[in-house]
Amino acid sequence: MKVESRIFEILTAFFFVAAIAYTFLTHESVGIAALFLVGGLSLIIGTYFRFVSRRLEERPEDNPDAEVSDGAGEVGFFSPGSYWPLGVAFCAAILGVALAFFFWWLIVIGGVLLIIAIGGLVFEYHIRPASH
Repeated sequence: MKVESRIFEILTAFFFVAAIAYTFLTHESVGIAALFLVGGLSLIIGTYFRFVSRRLEERPEDNPDAEVSDGAGEVGFFSPGSYWPLGVAFCAAILGVALAFFFWWLIVIGGVLLIIAIGGLVFEYHIRPASH
């Protein structure tokens, strides 16, 4: 995660320098605010990656002397055929349309359905503890 955090730290510096230069070259407030906000968001992501990288063991991507074979092995578990991502996308689309037209009743329905769909996606492979 050190590589990722370094990328976002470089992006943060670039966006803040660009925002400062943009401030002096133009006096357009929306662009100035946008550049400072993007710099702040990339700072948040870079800080998170730096924080997480201290808690994880070193990955092959973080070792400059690593070989390709060091990254071999199981990457993780991926669902072979889940319909929950389709449900999450559908519910997010409903919520987006409801927000665009500000149908408060559809916002509530879309929000509840989205929470249910996200819960289904997250807990799809959750196994209950064995009851005695």
